[in-house]
Amino acid sequence: MSIRNPDQRVGVFVDVQNLYYSARNIYGARIKFNEILNAAVAGRKLIRAIAYVVEAKMPEEENFFEALEKAGFEVKRKELQTFAGGHQKGDWDVGIAMDIVKLMNKLDVVVLCSGDGDYVPLLEYMQMSGQFTETLAFGKSCSAKVKELTDHFIDLDENPKKFLMPIRKN
Repeated sequence: MSIRNPDQRVGVFVDVQNLYYSARNIYGARIKFNEILNAAVAGRKLIRAIAYVVEAKMPEEENFFEALEKAGFEVKRKELQTFAGGHQKGDWDVGIAMDIVKLMNKLDVVVLCSGDGDYVPLLEYMQMSGQFTETLAFGKSCSAKVKELTDHFIDLDENPKKFLMPIRKN
């Protein structure tokens, strides 16, 4: 369990695709990213809040990116890659890991918002370095190893109404 202190310097790193698809697949809902940020910061000193998004050139995504900025996030974008044969890929795993490694000396707490098992080596590195970590994700879709390695796990499944809103039908 974390000992939350208002003087702690916090960095929040959100794997938007991971949370978005978890919310959609588990609950058929959308994430309230402002509530994610509030839960991650928890009254402490926010140093950086970065939301990592993949641009798929969809008409509604610009509004979504603007909403993330209004909620208090710095938005980092990457274009969806399409390979020969039609396979598409767009993830930020290495970019998020590198930003965390670059910023962790300026932070008391690193809050990773993702349940992706690809972050296990990053969490192992931070643990070896003595960096305090919190992970905020849906327990139902979070890697067991991520839960095990983080110092404090915040399970969004414990209060889905707080973090989710229904998907609007057009």
